[in-house]
Amino acid sequence: MQSLAVSHMSIVSSLGAGLEATLDALRNGRGGLKPCSFETVTLDTHIGEVEGLDDIRLPMELAGYECRNNRLADLALRQDGFAEAVAAARERYGAHRIGVFLGTSTSGILSAELAFRARDPQTGALPADFSFATTHSTGSLADFVRRRLGLEGPAFVVSSACATTSKVFANAARMIAASLCDAAVVGGADSLCLTTLYGFHSLELVSPTPCRPFDAQRSGVSLGEGAGFALLERAAFRPVPGSVHLLGAGESNDAHHMSTPHPEGLGARLAMERALADAGLQPRDIDYVNLHGTATTYGDAAEDRAITELLGTRTPVSSTKGYTGHTLGAAGIVEAIVSVLALRNGLIPGSPQTRTLDPALRSRYLQANETGRMDRVMTNSFGFGGSNSSLIFGWAA
Repeated sequence: MQSLAVSHMSIVSSLGAGLEATLDALRNGRGGLKPCSFETVTLDTHIGEVEGLDDIRLPMELAGYECRNNRLADLALRQDGFAEAVAAARERYGAHRIGVFLGTSTSGILSAELAFRARDPQTGALPADFSFATTHSTGSLADFVRRRLGLEGPAFVVSSACATTSKVFANAARMIAASLCDAAVVGGADSLCLTTLYGFHSLELVSPTPCRPFDAQRSGVSLGEGAGFALLERAAFRPVPGSVHLLGAGESNDAHHMSTPHPEGLGARLAMERALADAGLQPRDIDYVNLHGTATTYGDAAEDRAITELLGTRTPVSSTKGYTGHTLGAAGIVEAIVSVLALRNGLIPGSPQTRTLDPALRSRYLQANETGRMDRVMTNSFGFGGSNSSLIFGWAA
């Protein structure tokens, strides 16, 4: 892969809005999960809900995109000077040379749920002001962000379950390599909705307590919501001293089961192997792995097997889903940003929510933070249907 600089980032999750809020939470072991009181949901579980979304107002000219998911995306675009950084890039390259490659799995499903509640009792017709194309449709997100940032380059949305916003990094790298654009906005948003909460509950995958990845008593996921964006630029075009780069990306599919990973972690391992090959690295070159680590019995075990068989048992690993919850399609970008923050700050985030490590798992799983210089980190995102993606970030050579 040609070196791509991660020149700017923004993030919103239940940990707060912005990079500093996220870093502060990781440093201090402050999680964002709380008992579920979302909408009309009556489930015994914890969730990672972003505060203040109901108070967000979209720009007047984009009011037709009004839904929770686009409000969440807009809140992220307002953080960390991200919109301003994109505006500067637009001046450098031209609006038509910046791509927008985003991901979402839930999109604006909540808007359709609310519209269904308000349907005509006689005819069953949905409210006249409900717009599927600008809210519920997965394409709504890229259309909204593209217009919000004033960009005109190629744009599309990926929806491949929980690997979604990890895979868009690889999409962007291919589009830039093909000279279809010079820079790209990648990332996405996934917001809470009733379909997701009750859907995971029906699969018996939802934990009644805050999730505890790799714990001997882990009992399932805590669902969350989040949004994040990164600006990728050709390093050769615009060298940024001290910047973190996307070094490699790997993708695979288990072809095993619709909701359960391959028990030997074959697809997960293949994605990691491909990311290493893409970056021209060896397993020993990775200093930390941010795991997919959802705290399900089978998922954690499969990832542990893939990790230990490829990287061994010396590389420190952890999952940050005990902080944010599983943000589904947004997990890739949220955890990519966490990984870049870890590199920049010499902080390997632990997992203090995990109380007793499962003795059957062999990875060097961190419960407490560690500090020290790192050169390269990997982040994993594995989704339903066996969709797998691994990314490697590191310092510029």
